[in-house]
Amino acid sequence: MGDIRAHRPVMVIVAAFSRYDAALDWARQTCSDAWGPVTRESPRFTFDETTFYERAMGAGLKKTFFVFAHLADPGELPDWKHQTNQWEQQFAATHDFPEQRPLNLDPGYVTEAKLVLASTKDRDHRIYLRRGIFAENTLFFHGGHWKTRPWTYPDYRRVDYHEFLTACRVDLRQRYAEERRRKRGVRG
Repeated sequence: MGDIRAHRPVMVIVAAFSRYDAALDWARQTCSDAWGPVTRESPRFTFDETTFYERAMGAGLKKTFFVFAHLADPGELPDWKHQTNQWEQQFAATHDFPEQRPLNLDPGYVTEAKLVLASTKDRDHRIYLRRGIFAENTLFFHGGHWKTRPWTYPDYRRVDYHEFLTACRVDLRQRYAEERRRKRGVRG
């Protein structure tokens, strides 16, 4: 029998996409007001690998990622997804945009080994967590590179996304090393 231990804290990441810069700015501010400072933000990537979202969100979408200073328990992923869904609804209700869904927020987390995203949709490769939320292991890190799965969304196959996630992983590893030094009482 293996020893049961708590999971190491993880790096919280939110993928935000919209055709409106104002929506992405609002998302950044709203997320950081709730979850603390953004320590890393990606460029606003063109999001044109699929037309799936155009009916609800319009054309010309851009996607950006926000990463937060506070490391968190990955078991909180369902709570993050419920919160971001509420924020999406709040934004749509309080801003005058013609689209049904002017903002999409997808929370997840980065570990040294993987990128996990939350979803409200069940699929064969997703694991049910709680409160109607599933977890998807979207990418994994092996041999010094991010690797895709058969179900990995087309945009998450992009090299520029992987470069950003590698920088996040480096940040996370540095945070873990600092924590180990702090626990040992060593300054570095």
